[in-house]
Amino acid sequence: MDSCTSPAPRPLFAIIFIMFSRRTDWKLTPNRFTLAHQKVLREGREVLDLTVSNPTRAGFDYDENAILDALRNPKSLDYDPQPKGLRCSRETVAEYYKCGAGAPAREIDPENIVLTTSTSEGYSYVFRLLCNPEDEVLVPKPSYPLFDFLGDLQDVKLVPYPVIYDHGWQIDFPALEQALTAKTRAIVLLHPNDPTGAYVSPEERAQLNQLCREHEFSLIVDEVFLDYAHDANQPRSFTTNDEALTFTLSGLSKISALPQMKLAWIAVSGTQKETTEAMHRLEIIADTYLSVSAPVQLAADVLLKQRDHIQAQLMRRIRTNVSELDQQLAKQKSCTRLALQGGWYAILRVPVTRSDEDLAVELLQKKSVLVHPGHFYDFPTDGYLVLSLITPESVFREGISRMLQAI
Repeated sequence: MDSCTSPAPRPLFAIIFIMFSRRTDWKLTPNRFTLAHQKVLREGREVLDLTVSNPTRAGFDYDENAILDALRNPKSLDYDPQPKGLRCSRETVAEYYKCGAGAPAREIDPENIVLTTSTSEGYSYVFRLLCNPEDEVLVPKPSYPLFDFLGDLQDVKLVPYPVIYDHGWQIDFPALEQALTAKTRAIVLLHPNDPTGAYVSPEERAQLNQLCREHEFSLIVDEVFLDYAHDANQPRSFTTNDEALTFTLSGLSKISALPQMKLAWIAVSGTQKETTEAMHRLEIIADTYLSVSAPVQLAADVLLKQRDHIQAQLMRRIRTNVSELDQQLAKQKSCTRLALQGGWYAILRVPVTRSDEDLAVELLQKKSVLVHPGHFYDFPTDGYLVLSLITPESVFREGISRMLQAI
């Protein structure tokens, strides 16, 4: 072919673009809030971070010897590839539910538990189990911001349904039912929600189970913050919910404040027929990856027992910070704290004089205070800031003071 008829070479950016899948075609440029944060850090300014989510860097006292000794088990040198995870480790998880707060109505069969490295991996297993490409899963809004990436990577379309605030948070069932289509395969629940802290009420649970029975789809329930109820009314786990096929996710990340140990699980419940079929298929998915390491599985008993030591510290800090926040809010009338039942976060309703992002950027630039704007969690309107209640007390106190002065 001569030069007159040769096709023009494609631009380099076009070649790079077609090398990658559409599922990873995310906007990769940092947003204005991130750029403002990076600029403040480059300037060497001390930032009061009210978004702390990593408990290992929040000043808590861990039982270092017990944790590290548990990882030195000689049995770790033996390769025993059990797809659902080692039986002893699954028994440990079942025992946690038997003895812990929010204990379910009956004991859990360890054979209905699949170990994973994280709840994110658990979501990916369940999405793959339930959904064909472009099938739909309903997710609450506001909620955990990682869902969009999990859905994209599993070729699942995530459809939002609103949780609304009226003297407390509740599921908007008319809107949820309007979101159902022939492609709906599951409803995701956060029990309690991250960041609203609202547990699924018994009445909501019954209504959700009825919907699932009528339309033949499943519940996917994220319970990572289950243990962190702010009062004595500990809601019950979904792990023995038999009224609908249910996949309950949790793990060490929040229960024992050990996100780096990478141990989580899926507990499956429902009718015997549904549960058996789901477990057969999940076992093959898990066997394909065998992702959970032997040292962590063998240490599961010790690592889960760390919750007794660390949760008490976390709850003391959470209660101290909530009290401090309420005392400072009482001295002014422009901001209010929304009701919360559990979890590690508080939500402030603030005057809508600008966008939440504008306000968060201004707090960074003028007060060196880092907070999350509500749109990070898909709040539908402006006027919300999200604060971490596990922030060290002194940082939290000063950060709230500076923030309220600015607002």
